[in-house]
Amino acid sequence: MTTLDDMETETRAVRAGQGNEGEVVAALRDVRKIYYKPDGSVLVEALGGVDLDIREGDYLAIMGASGSGKSTLMNILGCLDPPTSGTYHLDGVDLSRMEDDELSRIRGSRIGFIFQAFNLISELDIVENVGIPLFYQGVTRHDRRAMAIEALGLVGLGDRLTHRPKELSGGQQQRVAIARALVSKPSIILADEPTGNLDSSTGDSILKLFDELNEAGITLVVVTHDEELAERCTRILRLKDGLVAEDIVGKKAR
Repeated sequence: MTTLDDMETETRAVRAGQGNEGEVVAALRDVRKIYYKPDGSVLVEALGGVDLDIREGDYLAIMGASGSGKSTLMNILGCLDPPTSGTYHLDGVDLSRMEDDELSRIRGSRIGFIFQAFNLISELDIVENVGIPLFYQGVTRHDRRAMAIEALGLVGLGDRLTHRPKELSGGQQQRVAIARALVSKPSIILADEPTGNLDSSTGDSILKLFDELNEAGITLVVVTHDEELAERCTRILRLKDGLVAEDIVGKKAR
């Protein structure tokens, strides 16, 4: 079974083969997002021209006050909402003008999502929950199960395979959600307030798992208002009024 150490070794090998550690995974150029009123007038300019490079292995916190544009930026990165103007490249592919069916395919194969509310299906066991993204990619049932079990092993739930979400604690449910995000081996994982529904002790265990995933080479982007979470990241992007106000890079961005 694949371990986090195996993932780290594989990631280093890939980077060595590319000859360029920290290649750009996602690139935004002059990205603007404007929401309009029914009469066509501007309601709000949520993003006012954002330039951003996210590199392989980044652990990026996106922060800002309510209305700063952080959720809009996350939605654009996740291909849930197109920019009004500007370009967005993921793995070198321009997504800015793609049709919905093409974007859906990209979301399923190259982007992993982790939500505050877990978003698990109560009627399914956790192996079936984790395999959902693979179902939409047309992966066979046998392979879906094998890949889901592997992902659940990575997050420490290899002994809970027959459990349904309601039989697990909140922290365990979030680990299932993390496994679901990992199962497609995406280019980037996006997490929206991933510890918001957890107590401090359980939340800390999830953040330690995030640390381990990032150390294994996973590219993580987290929208959060939690300064303690942000300080665990290697980069902090602060937005204000739809613009980048601050971009701090370093080994743990304190």
